[in-house]
Formats: sequence, C-alpha cells, structure tokens
Amino acid sequence: MAIRLDLLRPVTDEELMRLSERNPGYQFERTAEGRLVVTPTGGESGRLSMEVAGQLHAWNKRTGLGVVFDSSTGFRLPDGSLLSPDAAWLPRGRWEALTREERKGFVPLCPEAVFEVRSPSQTADELREKMRAYLSNGARIAVLVDPYERAVEVYRPEREPERHANPPRVALDPELPGFALDLEPVFG
Repeated sequence: MAIRLDLLRPVTDEELMRLSERNPGYQFERTAEGRLVVTPTGGESGRLSMEVAGQLHAWNKRTGLGVVFDSSTGFRLPDGSLLSPDAAWLPRGRWEALTREERKGFVPLCPEAVFEVRSPSQTADELREKMRAYLSNGARIAVLVDPYERAVEVYRPEREPERHANPPRVALDPELPGFALDLEPVFG
C-alpha cells in the first residue's frame, strides 16, 4: 500500500534524492501540495513496468524520435510536484534543450508521454488522479495500464479518457507515431 505523508514542510528535491538513494525498492514522489508519497515496488510490478518501458524503448530505438526514461526518473513538474512515471518519453529536441546540470538531477519538465502500471499498492483512482496531474502539467498522452482489471486507459488533453477492456494492443498515435502497446505480455 502507498504511504502518504503530510510533513511539516515540503521535502526539497535534494532530500527526495537522498531518500531515494538510501531506500532502494521504494519510489518517492511529491505532490503539488507538498505531500510525500512512498510506494514500494514488488517483483511482479517491476517486471510489468519494465515490459511497458521496454516496448517504448524498442519503438524509440527504431524511430529515433526521442528519449525514454524508466521508473527511477523523477520529473519536477510546473506545479511543483515531483513524479516518477513507470515509463516516460520526451522528444529529442526537448531533452537536448536542457543543460547538463538539468539532465543530471530531477528533470525540470513534464514528459510528453507517460505510462503508469497499476501495482497492488495503488488504487485505480489514485493513478487516475496522477494521469490528470500529468495532463495539467503538459503531457500530451498519459497511459494507465491496469493488469488487475485487464484494462488500459488513455488520457489526452481536453478529451475524455479512452478505456480499452482486455485489448491485445493499443495504438498510441499520433503522439507516439507507429507505437502500439502490446498487452499480451502484460496481461499474460
């Protein structure tokens, strides 16, 4: 189960980085309100997240359109939150526009594409809230994969989410041209 902590003061980026380094196996995030969220990562959740990230990486390697990030990457969003999606993508130009220092720390922007894979410690509603946060901070597409419901929800700005029940694949055009997420290895 995810732990939400209301602290006396918001945790700084540096403190979050140290917490992450000292506590492997836990994901630390900060909400826009300054709340610290700690989520443990189990084996199956890690495997499923890597499957999604691996497919995104393979697509990106073929197309060369951008840069892919795994779940250990923290993004400092415009609203002050610091989130770590299970997989994320940025167009190459946005990544290359960052300085070397900006690339070393938490990435100071919102990815254009984010993926979250529900784990036993998260509710679907918590992740839906996160999808809306990504969109309100500039993401062009946010994908929620729920292996327990065998469903995929695709979020885009100013549109109702698309829900796909037990799909074999979900195409994510035009934001990720030619990319279709294969759900067979995820839903197994």
